Formats: sequence, structure tokens, C-alpha cells
Amino acid sequence: MSSQTNVLSVPLDRGAVPATRSVVRQPRRRRLSGFAWEPWALAAILLTAWQLAGQALAGEGNPLLPPPLVVFAALRDSLPELWRGTISSFLILLPGYGTALVLGVTLGLLAGTTPWLGRAFFPVAKVAAPIPPTVFIPYAIAVLPTFHLSATFVVFLGAFWPIFLNAAAGAAAVEGRHRDNARVLGFSHFESLRKVVFPASLPHIFCGMGVGLGFSFILLTVAELFGANAGLGRFVQYYADYADYPRMVAGILYTGAVTWGAMTLLEQARHRALFWQR
Repeated sequence: MSSQTNVLSVPLDRGAVPATRSVVRQPRRRRLSGFAWEPWALAAILLTAWQLAGQALAGEGNPLLPPPLVVFAALRDSLPELWRGTISSFLILLPGYGTALVLGVTLGLLAGTTPWLGRAFFPVAKVAAPIPPTVFIPYAIAVLPTFHLSATFVVFLGAFWPIFLNAAAGAAAVEGRHRDNARVLGFSHFESLRKVVFPASLPHIFCGMGVGLGFSFILLTVAELFGANAGLGRFVQYYADYADYPRMVAGILYTGAVTWGAMTLLEQARHRALFWQR
């Protein structure tokens, strides 16, 4: 018989735990603070390629593709002007996007839960939503009294339809038993929308908010190229007209950073609001 005693043959005291031989798996090492090296590696590759291309195309005079160090120096010198442009752009973006968010969510939830409103809105949405909002920019500038109002209107158009359609889809996807339970509990239509339909539609709403915010930045920049006196799009257009390509590229990079920051804040808000999906 083996010198090792079978664990089943050892008498156990009541409440004792058998000392079976088991392999304890060591937990895998987690990445520190969610650090991922792949984006940094790709950024290093792109910067290197940019530097090499800038040196190859530099020649004499004003290069069309300035190297990174020149662009970063121009970005540093232009930060005060870019900050003023950011404030000017957000004074257009926030009212347009905020109005689109309120109306899009409200009308979307109503259209998704009220049959006659759905029959009224959805055919119009099928025609109006695919129209690129950029085609309205010249007309809006000509009709509305100020550029601020026309640009805000165009931003509103770009954000409204994605938010409205996603909110309506989320409201229509709510299971009927949840609405029936709300009626059994004596909820009014408004209470049912606020306490049942709206929370259940939040994943769809945040999806529409992300798409709408991306469109808002695009349309804001395009509108500022037409006739703004300040703003991020105006900054890029102004220095492009004067062939100051380092500042122009710096403005493009800065605009991308601002857009990324806004999208990141929205993603964090979505992560906190949809805590049950973690």
C-alpha cells in the first residue's frame, strides 16, 4: 500500500475540512491601471513616419508637411488663440447639441411608445434624416440673422436625427410586460416613460448621443469654415489661407484632441449611467 494515506480513510471531526491536495491557481497579473502599450506603439510609429516624410518633403521654403517638432512648437505658441477659439466653438456646440438631446430623447420616447406619433414621425425621418446637414449651411447663413444662430441650427440638425431615431428604437424595444406591470401599478403615461421606458432605452440613447456628438463637431467645424470670425474651424481656415502650415496642422491636431476629450467624457458618463452592463 502506498505510504500516502488516502484522505477518505482519515476520520474527520465534525465541522473539519478535509485537507485534500488541490492546485491553487495563481491569478494572472493584471495590467497596471488598464495600461495598454499598443496605442503608444502605434503613435510612435506614426510620429516616426511623419518625421521621415516631413524631412523628405521639406526642401526649401515653406513645407506643406512640416515635421512634428515644428508643429508642436506652433501648437505651443498658439494655445492662447486656440483656447479662445475653443470657447467660441463650444458656445455654438453646446446650445445646438443640448437642444437636439432634449428634443430628440423626448420625441423619440413618445414616438416609440405612442403609435400615432410613430406613424407621423417615422416617414418624415426616413426622408429628412439621410439628407447631409452640410447642404443647409449656406442657406442657414443666408436666412438666419446671425452666424451664431445658423451654425447652432446646423449643429442641431446633425445631432437631432441620430438621437431621435435611437431613442425611438430603444423605447419600441421595451418589452410589453414591463409596460403592463407599470399600468398594473397605476403609473400614468408620463410616469411610465420616466421610470420604465427611459431607463430601459438608455443604451440606445447613449449610442445616438455618441453619433450625434461626432456629427456635431464635424458640422461645427465645417460651418466655421464658411463665415465665422472665431472658432477652431476658423483657426484652421485662417492659417491655411496664409499658408502657415505648421499652425494649420497644429489647429487640426488640437481640434482632434478636443473632440477626443468630449467623446471620452460622454463615454465615462455612459459607463456610470449604465452600471448594470459592467
